[in-house]
Amino acid sequence: MQQTEISSVGEFGLIDRITRDLPKYNESTIKSIGDDAAVLNYPETEVLVSSDMLLEGVHFDLTYMPLKHLGYKAAVVNFSDIYAMNGTPRQITVSLGISARFTVEHIEALYSGIRLACEIYGVDLVGGDTTASRSGLVISITCIGDAGKGASVGRDGAKDTDLICVSGDLGAAYMGLQLLEREKTASAGQKDFTPKFEGKEYLVERQLKPEARRDIVAALKSEGITPTSMIDISDGLSSELLHICKASKTGCRIYEDRIPIDYQTAVMAEELGMNLVTAALNGGEDYELLFTVPLHNHEAMQKMDGVKVIGHITRPDLGCAMITRDGAEIELKAQGFNHMA
Repeated sequence: MQQTEISSVGEFGLIDRITRDLPKYNESTIKSIGDDAAVLNYPETEVLVSSDMLLEGVHFDLTYMPLKHLGYKAAVVNFSDIYAMNGTPRQITVSLGISARFTVEHIEALYSGIRLACEIYGVDLVGGDTTASRSGLVISITCIGDAGKGASVGRDGAKDTDLICVSGDLGAAYMGLQLLEREKTASAGQKDFTPKFEGKEYLVERQLKPEARRDIVAALKSEGITPTSMIDISDGLSSELLHICKASKTGCRIYEDRIPIDYQTAVMAEELGMNLVTAALNGGEDYELLFTVPLHNHEAMQKMDGVKVIGHITRPDLGCAMITRDGAEIELKAQGFNHMA
């Protein structure tokens, strides 16, 4: 495939190519790309805004991360932040720092993933910026969403006796990363290398192409349940639960045997000689929803597909702990990904 140097089309030529014929999915988008700023209209709702920055070599490795997958993931993790506030993502802006080794076709591949995510989740791409980078690829996305008046959910509303619930399963994305890193190491210096992903495709997909859990938010709304607190699991279950407890001024108890873990995750952990529960507690990048609901919602939570009750909120003086399978109590610690380490 022909590769076009970005310098040959210039910044505005590149922007025109990657944003041409953008559809509009939301009535709140009045003006999109083409002016000095987008124009949005939110007359009767609470506006939610979230930003994420991804740096090559820190948050992603292009050795095994296809650019289309990277674009999709970069958009979806921002959507996840809005869903975690009990909202709906409506618009995003995308800003890129691009080093000289990238061509127009590379950036078009990245944007094809972003546009696919926007199509699937019904989000409008309304602006952004491009600039030169001296240290690889930098992606910065801001997502704007909304929630009904008084309907947004933060981290600070959990109460004593509330149920602690989690969607999906945990640790799969982290195990997918370990698998990709292992195969990257094994491929070093080999021309014709075939990675060994058989039987572990789910783990690779969870790392390269996560999904935001809008289905869980929709299910809660259909049941008439508003969580008392909610957060998405980007840095690990322990870290996120401690965020909720700190903001809500509570303690918590979760149970080891209730933490949802996929079979492929368990097999991979055994293969690598890693502690399975540690991976589920601290792995991160699952982008599942962790939330609390009042105790009287227990029956509804038991019946809800894709949700598991893993513990309960306690008084703050009881601290934050996990009850192991043999009944021991282990203090929870924030050992997930540290962006500044």
